Amino acid sequence: MNADHPASVHTKTRPDAHPDFFAAEAAGLRWLGSAGAPVVEVMEVARDRIVLLRLSQARPDRDAAQRFGRALAAVHDAGAVSFGAKPDGFEGQVFIGSRPMACRPARSWGEFYATQRVADFLDIAVEAGNLTAADERDTRAACELIASGDLDDDETPARLHGDLWNGNVMWTPDGVVMIDPAAHGGHRETDLAMLSLFGCPLLETILEGYQQVHPLRAGWRDRVALHQMHPLAVHAAGHGPGYGRALGEAARAVLTS
Repeated sequence: MNADHPASVHTKTRPDAHPDFFAAEAAGLRWLGSAGAPVVEVMEVARDRIVLLRLSQARPDRDAAQRFGRALAAVHDAGAVSFGAKPDGFEGQVFIGSRPMACRPARSWGEFYATQRVADFLDIAVEAGNLTAADERDTRAACELIASGDLDDDETPARLHGDLWNGNVMWTPDGVVMIDPAAHGGHRETDLAMLSLFGCPLLETILEGYQQVHPLRAGWRDRVALHQMHPLAVHAAGHGPGYGRALGEAARAVLTS
């Protein structure tokens, strides 16, 4: 905690941060919030810190879960100018966690997702020794299939949180509040697949609320592995060979679907 701020705020500091690191977080939170997303409020941002409203924790409950699902669908529907778009008005580097992440507008979702959300991290994971030769081969084959456009649909670019794992879903007395986004324009099923990957409480209730606002396209559960390839590739890049094995399994599910 920074002594210059009261206990009602939470200050994150990182003296050696990339010049855009905290600015990207603030831009993502504000972009999501402008669409009505339940996100933590940004009080101040500087090169080496971000000051956020401190959140109180509460137990997950069904009402909060349903409200979150409905709000998430509405935020996705607010859209983005393209697949690979950065938050409106932000031109700097985007991050997922502490790792830089590409955000270049692409002609199609498949092209964007395969290259910028899987392959970019796959190369790092291979260099780290976290993928077997078979898992690398199958993941690259799945990326080729995805990039070809064969798995594209008519979904327009959604406004994604982008790093929506359980740890970034805070249950508070006022309902769910999202933190630490990697916000960008992508496919809405990717946010939902990440919620599933790391075990969000009351996920089925969240999905019920989501479907009330914008029903998911038929067969979406069969596409969960496809949309989990991104977070698995990110984790394979820095969190060991277990994630490399999981990435290979997801890739094989895509190739045989």
